[in-house]
Amino acid sequence: MQLLVRAGLAAAAMLVTACATIQPSDARHVAHHHHKAPKLSPQDIKFNQFVTDFRVTALAAGITPATYDTAMTGLHHNQKIEDLTQVQPEFVKPVWSYLDSAVSPTRVSDGQSHMAAQATVLTTLETKYGVPREILVSIWGNESDYGRGLGSFNIFEALATLAYDGPRAEFGKSELLAALKMVQQENLNPKDMPASWAGAFGQLQMLPSTFLKSAVDGDGDGKRDLWHSAPDALASAASEVSSDGWQRGHACGYEVRLPANFAYEQADGDTLKSVADWSKLGVRTADGTALPANAETAAIYIPAGMRGPAYLAFGNFKVILKYNNAVSYALAVCTLADEIAGRPGIVAPWPRDEQPLSHDERIAFQTGLTKLGFNPGKIDGTIGHDGRAALRLYQKAHGLPADGFPTEGVLAAILTEVKQKGL
Repeated sequence: MQLLVRAGLAAAAMLVTACATIQPSDARHVAHHHHKAPKLSPQDIKFNQFVTDFRVTALAAGITPATYDTAMTGLHHNQKIEDLTQVQPEFVKPVWSYLDSAVSPTRVSDGQSHMAAQATVLTTLETKYGVPREILVSIWGNESDYGRGLGSFNIFEALATLAYDGPRAEFGKSELLAALKMVQQENLNPKDMPASWAGAFGQLQMLPSTFLKSAVDGDGDGKRDLWHSAPDALASAASEVSSDGWQRGHACGYEVRLPANFAYEQADGDTLKSVADWSKLGVRTADGTALPANAETAAIYIPAGMRGPAYLAFGNFKVILKYNNAVSYALAVCTLADEIAGRPGIVAPWPRDEQPLSHDERIAFQTGLTKLGFNPGKIDGTIGHDGRAALRLYQKAHGLPADGFPTEGVLAAILTEVKQKGL
C-alpha cells in the first residue's frame, strides 16, 4: 500500500511539473484528456444499474438508506468473481488432489492443536448441540485453514456481481439482502467484512443468510463476530450443523471394500440400504472385516469410480453436504475429523493415473451424452449429480460397470459413437 501511495504522489508531482512547462492550448488538451472517463463495458453498465435498482428492493425490506448507501456506494463489477464461479475446486479438481491438501498431515496436526486449545469451548458445544468436536474443528480447517484464510473480496461487491446477472442471480440477491441485514442488526462496518468470491465469510465461511439463522455468541461478549472470534465461529457452526439434522452419537461414515461382482450403479450416493443389506451384498470394512451392526440406513459413494476407494455414508454425511453440497468437501470434512481424532483416514489407493477432464472435455462429455439421449443436465462443464447419473445409464446400456466416473476412455467412446451415428 505504501508503494502505491508513493507512486501516486510521484505521478502527481510529475504532472504538476509538466503542466508548468506547456502552453495554454496544450494545457487545455491535457486537461481534457486527463478527465476523459473510461468506457464502461455492457457488464459494467448492467451492474451499475442493478446497484441503483436494488436499492428499492432493499429499502422495501427494511434496510435504511444510510445502510444501503454506505455498503453499496463505490462498488464495481468484478470479472474475477465471475471467472471463479467456473473453477470451484471441490467440483473440478480430482478428489484425490482435493483431499491431498484438505487432509494433509499439517492440516491434521494443526487441527489437533486447535482442538486442544479450544477444549473448554468445544466441550460446551458438544454437550449443547451434540456435534463432535473433531467435526467442528474439521469444518474450521476446511473452510479457512483455522482462521488463516478469511477471503479478500468485499462481500457486497462479490454478492452484487453474482446478483446482477447470470445463473447465480437469485442466490446473489438473497444473500446480498441478508448481508445488508447483518450490517444493520450487528452494527457492522460494511468496509470491514472480507469474504470469499461467493460471499461466504469468517472463520467458518458462513453465508449471510446462514448467519442470520444460526450465528451464536460463543465467547459471551454479546457479539457474533465470526471474523475474529474462534469461539463465536465454532459455536455458530455447531448451531448450523445441529439445525441441519446432525444425529447425536452417530458417525458420518467410514471406508468400505466392495466385492468383485458389485453392481456399481448402486453406489450412487442415493441408493439407501440397511447395513445388514449392504453386508449381504458382500460389502466389508476397509480391512475386510464384517460391517459393524448399525440401525441406520446408508449410501455408498465411489467418488473416483470403481478403481478408487468406497465410502459408506450415513445421515450425518448428508448433513455435511448441506454445509457445502460437494461430495469431495463432505468427504474431506469427515476424513479430516477422523484423523484429528486419531482414527484412520482413507487407506485404499486413488487412481492417480487418471487424467482429469479439462473444462472443454467436460463440455464435450455433457454434449455427447445429450446427443446420445442421456440427459446430463445443464451443459456447463461441471459434472455433478445429474451428469454422473446420465453416465451410469450410458455405461449400463453399453454393458460397462456403471460407476459414473468420467474418464478420458469413456469420453473417447462417447465421442466415437456420436461420430459413427452422425449426431
